[in-house]
Amino acid sequence: MAVSVLGPVVTPSANLALAAGASTQSLAADKVWVQYLAKYDPRSTVRIAAWQALLSSAPDAAIAQFVTSGYDYAVKLAAERKARNMDFAKRVLATYTAEFSPEVHAAAQFAVNSRDDADRERFANGGFAAAKQRDTAVRDAKGEQAAALVEADRAFVRNLAANDPGAQVRVSASYAVRVGATDSDLVDFFASGWAFGARLDLETFRQRSADDDTRWRAALAQLMTDAAAAEQAAKDASADLAEQARAKAVQAWQAVGAQTTPARSYWSEARDMADTQAANWAAVYAAASAASGPNWTAIRQPAQAGQADWDAEREFAAQQAAYWNSLLQQALDGEQRVRAGA
Repeated sequence: MAVSVLGPVVTPSANLALAAGASTQSLAADKVWVQYLAKYDPRSTVRIAAWQALLSSAPDAAIAQFVTSGYDYAVKLAAERKARNMDFAKRVLATYTAEFSPEVHAAAQFAVNSRDDADRERFANGGFAAAKQRDTAVRDAKGEQAAALVEADRAFVRNLAANDPGAQVRVSASYAVRVGATDSDLVDFFASGWAFGARLDLETFRQRSADDDTRWRAALAQLMTDAAAAEQAAKDASADLAEQARAKAVQAWQAVGAQTTPARSYWSEARDMADTQAANWAAVYAAASAASGPNWTAIRQPAQAGQADWDAEREFAAQQAAYWNSLLQQALDGEQRVRAGA
C-alpha cells in the first residue's frame, strides 16, 4: 500500500477552506513554488510530498494543503535517521565521481541502491570515511596529482578559504591549506572536497529558502482570506458600524502587507547571493579550463554545473521577489479601496 507523506488527513470542509485561501493568494504562484520544491529541495521526503501534491487528482486543494501543513510533515520525516542517511548517500554520490573518487562513488552507489536501511547506516557511520581513505591511499601511491601541484594552486585555495561566497567551501578550503596540511589534503580538496562543500552550500541555500518561504505562504493564505472577509464586512456594515468595520479591514490589509516584508527582503538578498555564486563559479570554471593537470580537471565539470545551478537560483529568486512585491501591492490596493469606500 502506498504511503502518503503529504501529512495528516484534512477533512472536506477544511479542504474547501484551504482551496479558497490558496485561490485568494494565487494558486498559480503556489504551484510554481511547489514545482520548485519537487525538483530541487535537498530532502527526498519533501520532494516526494511536493510531487504527490502536484500529481493529485485534486491538485489545487492538495497544493494548498502541502503549503499549510504537508510541507512541515515532510520536513519532520526528513529529520528521521533513515531519510537523512539516504539523502547523505545521494549527496556523496553526486559529488564524488567514479573518475576521481572511485571507492567512495562505488560505496555511495551501493548504499543508494540497497533495499536495506542498514547498508546506508553503515555507509554514513564509517563506510564513507573508509572509502575516502582508500581513494586517498591510491592517489598518494600514484603521486601524479600531488606532483602536479604548484604554488599558484595553493594560493588559489587560500583565497577560497578567505573569500569564497559559500561557507562550506570556505571550511573545506581552510582545512586543505591549514597549518600542517599535506599535499594529500590539497589533492583531496580538488578531487572531491571542493565539489562536496559546494553541494552543501547550494542545499543549505535551497533548504533555507524552502523553510522560510513556505512558512510565510502558509501564514499569508489566512491573512488574505481574513482581509478579503473584513473588506466585504465593511461594505455590508450598517451606517453606525461602518467606521469600525473599515478600520478593521484597513488593519487586515496592513497585516497582509507586513507579512510580505521578510519575504521581499529575503528574496532580494537571495537573488544577490545567487548572482555572486554564479559569477564565482564562472571564474572557477575559467581558471579550471585554463589550467592543466589532473587536479584542475576534477573541478571543471562541477564548476560548470555550479554556475548553471546558481544562474537558475538567481532567476527563480528574482521571480519570487517580484511575486512578493505584487502581494504587497495587492495589500496596498485593498487598503486604498477600503479607505475610499469602494
